[in-house]
Amino acid sequence: MKTFLPIALLLAALPALAQDVAALTADTKKTVLPVVPKVVKAMQEAVAAKGVAGAIPVCKEEAPALIKEKRTETGWDIRRVSLKTRNAERATPDLWEARQLADFNIRAANGEKLDTMEKSEIVTIDGKQVFRYMKALPVADVCLACHGPADSLDAGLKAELGKYYPHDRATGYAKGQIRGALTVKRPL
Repeated sequence: MKTFLPIALLLAALPALAQDVAALTADTKKTVLPVVPKVVKAMQEAVAAKGVAGAIPVCKEEAPALIKEKRTETGWDIRRVSLKTRNAERATPDLWEARQLADFNIRAANGEKLDTMEKSEIVTIDGKQVFRYMKALPVADVCLACHGPADSLDAGLKAELGKYYPHDRATGYAKGQIRGALTVKRPL
C-alpha cells in the first residue's frame, strides 16, 4: 500500500495544480502582455521618424528597456527569445524555451493560429518551483524591414545592422512566421 500512497496524493493534487497553472497564466498574461504592443508601437514610430536604419537603436535599447521596466516592477525574469538570434546575449533561449519555440513552429506548421499560441507550466529549477510562460511573437509588417529575406535588405541597412549586431542570424523571415517569443520565469 505504501507505494501507491504517493501516486494517490499526486493524482489528488492534479486538479489544484491545473487550476494554479490557469490562474498563474491569466495573471501573467494580464501583467506582461501589454508590453508587446508598446514595443511594436515604439518600433513603428521609430521607423516612421528615423527610417529603418535609424530605428535599429530603438530595437536594441528601447524595446529591452520596456521589458526591463516590467521585470523591475514584477521581479520576474521577462525577455524575448528566438531560435535565430539578433542579440545572442539577450535573446538566446534556454533549453525549455528552445523546446517551446520548436514546438511553436510545429504547431504553426499544423495550422494553429500564432496570435493564441502560448505555453505555461510549473517546473522545478534548482529545487524551487517556478512558473514558466511563453507567448509566440509573429513577424509583423514592421519586422520585415530588418528581419525579412537577407537578399532584400539594402547594403546600407545590412552595414548598420552589422555594426549593432555582428553575429546577426535574425533574417529570412516572412510575415506571419514565428519570430520568437516573450518568455517569463516567475518564482513561486
